[in-house]
Amino acid sequence: MNIQEFRKQFPDEETCHRYLEQMIWPTGRICPHCGGIKSWSILAESKRFELYECASCSKQFTVTTKTPLHSTKLPLRTWFMAMYFMINSSKGISSIFLAKWIGTSQKTAWKVGHAVRALMASQADAMPGLAGIVELDEKYLGGKPRYQKDVKHKRGKGTAKSCVFVAASRDGHVRASVVANDSYSELAPKVNRFVDTSADLMTDQLSVYQMIAEDYASHSSVNHGNKEYANGDVHNNTAESFNAILERAKQGVFHFLSKMHTQRYISEVVFRWNHRYPAREVSKNGTKKIIYKAKPILEQLRSLLQYAVGTQLRRTHAGGIFTPRPAFR
Repeated sequence: MNIQEFRKQFPDEETCHRYLEQMIWPTGRICPHCGGIKSWSILAESKRFELYECASCSKQFTVTTKTPLHSTKLPLRTWFMAMYFMINSSKGISSIFLAKWIGTSQKTAWKVGHAVRALMASQADAMPGLAGIVELDEKYLGGKPRYQKDVKHKRGKGTAKSCVFVAASRDGHVRASVVANDSYSELAPKVNRFVDTSADLMTDQLSVYQMIAEDYASHSSVNHGNKEYANGDVHNNTAESFNAILERAKQGVFHFLSKMHTQRYISEVVFRWNHRYPAREVSKNGTKKIIYKAKPILEQLRSLLQYAVGTQLRRTHAGGIFTPRPAFR
């Protein structure tokens, strides 16, 4: 769906509002405060959204309550356009360009962008464990330190770069998370959280994976130190392909990722990776390769909005953002 078709699909605030209600409450209204399923509409002057009152807790709410759109002053159409651009940008979009395209200030676009990324993270958290052949890898994300005369900076794992753990299944899904380092105590809980125990693991020669794999169906590895990147069907090139996209997003779009927000940017890349489908299979030099295409925009939008409740974001006094106490889901 191109931008003109998207604008025709959501021509005004009323259309956006009705669509948002359908996505957040597909089976009927649910109170975001207590989870009650019985409520009634309240007549109010100069209201922006349909106002409801819960029969159980007597609290009032709208479709945006306790979502990233909570108390928003922006038109819903602006939010929908921001989601459209972020979903369709293959490597992401900077807050400066997003501000130009949705007609807001850079600061507002920055917060909108992180709100959408919070939705993307919630969608990933609801995924079942990866199964089948699952590749594991780690990626150190960050730039080189500035040159300082007579200062020898650490290299490799001793740098201040963020360590990102990646689990990618051969069926086209991926999970990724920032970790403190690549030790067993850091990686094992992530593997247990992201990967089903029935999975066949494929990794490089990192010794930690040998211990982690004891709880899984099987484990195969390649030795990158000996320049062995594939041994028949054994490789972790899928995970490394994701790492390459993550690096290009950092280098080409965001340039700098603070440790506070790195996970949100990773969640954005994860969302786009997971919302693809195998379009066709091609063969080159006897090697088969699957070409993936992005899923339809409305399908991605539906997936994005169904986990909106509970991902409310608020500004901090220092100009950042934070997630308040988790709301009812």
